[in-house]
Amino acid sequence: MQETTITDIQDYMEKTGAAARTAARALARASTAQKNQALLAMAGALDQARAGLAQANRADLDAGAAKGLDSALLDRLELTPARIDAMIEGLQQIAALPDPVGAITDLNYRPSGIQVGRMRVPLGVVGIIYESRPNVTADAAALCLKSGNASLLRGGSEAFHSNQAIAACIRSGLEQAGLPLDAVQVIATTDRAAVGAMLSRPEYVDVIIPRGGKGLIERISREARMPVIKHLDGICHVYIDDQADLDKAFAIALNAKTQRYGTCNTMETLLVAAPVAADILPRLASALTEKGVELRGCAETCRLISAAVPATDADWDTEYLAAILSIRVVSGLDAAIDHIECHSSRHTDSIVTEDYSRARRFLREVDSSSVMVNASTRFADGFEYGLGAEIGISTDKFHARGPVGLEGLTSQKFVVLGDGEIRA
Repeated sequence: MQETTITDIQDYMEKTGAAARTAARALARASTAQKNQALLAMAGALDQARAGLAQANRADLDAGAAKGLDSALLDRLELTPARIDAMIEGLQQIAALPDPVGAITDLNYRPSGIQVGRMRVPLGVVGIIYESRPNVTADAAALCLKSGNASLLRGGSEAFHSNQAIAACIRSGLEQAGLPLDAVQVIATTDRAAVGAMLSRPEYVDVIIPRGGKGLIERISREARMPVIKHLDGICHVYIDDQADLDKAFAIALNAKTQRYGTCNTMETLLVAAPVAADILPRLASALTEKGVELRGCAETCRLISAAVPATDADWDTEYLAAILSIRVVSGLDAAIDHIECHSSRHTDSIVTEDYSRARRFLREVDSSSVMVNASTRFADGFEYGLGAEIGISTDKFHARGPVGLEGLTSQKFVVLGDGEIRA
């Protein structure tokens, strides 16, 4: 699909936003069956459009290679048959999830005779701005649809053709279910002014969710005139306590760093209690260096590990997203919590210990969106948490925190049930 020539970006985004607002009202009253029908129809349309998706993706890959995109970016951009399968499976899984919209909880009688509770409701219109991965188009559309939200999706220019091909399948699914086509709109221009226009329309967009590099997220956080659900960094820690099972600690730390390097829930700093450092670090260092991980450490770490190089102050505040690990030997739990308080990005932090009281302290005192005991940070993921899917991770404290699934794309309103009661 060729890019639409849009001469007036502000006017285009005004019309797009107004259409999304109208569609949001229709989606808010759509039945669960109707939303699920649309999701399954989208999955079927993607399956039927495999050849067209591959052709559109090839156009993006060729253009990206010509522009000199690096191999990592091209890998994220590619729609392999397995990734198309994953998109289809994701749509089917979201269709199978319980619908949060309309659920009433905490319903209690008051002395006046009224009943007061809370009802789950959609946020309204969700704007999602993302880079590289075209599969986000299907994932984001599905999550917003199931949670009753209209969505405005602005993918990266490098994935334009792929995103538009996926958008055609989404429209097909909406049409088959009798839902408004404007319920999911993939912005049909690569003009960067469209992003600024979206961020300046709080009358049409209720919340923005950015997915991409730190620069993109910082810009959106700075310019958006509506709430933003985001995380900037994933500086995640594993602390090995002196009461840890060291075999457990070895497996957890190795997995947290090497299972995947480029994810936001990958461990970037390992903290080790001094009494067990000599027992665990050489063994762990051998396994990490065998996998090609560069080790940067404090003075005690460098003394225990010959392959380690001295860490700088900046290392403790760096999200590497690469085969690099910072290691610090600390005196104990208090020092570990202090380090995390100073350097964590509030994403995910884990303790390895067999001491129940220390585990409870860590859970209570570490102020991150996910806090773990005896588990790899790589579990900080919507699918692993049983949410079925996620739109991203939030390190904010309002409105959602941690992996943002269907419930995170809704809000609550108070509902009051009466039978003629009046206030005295």
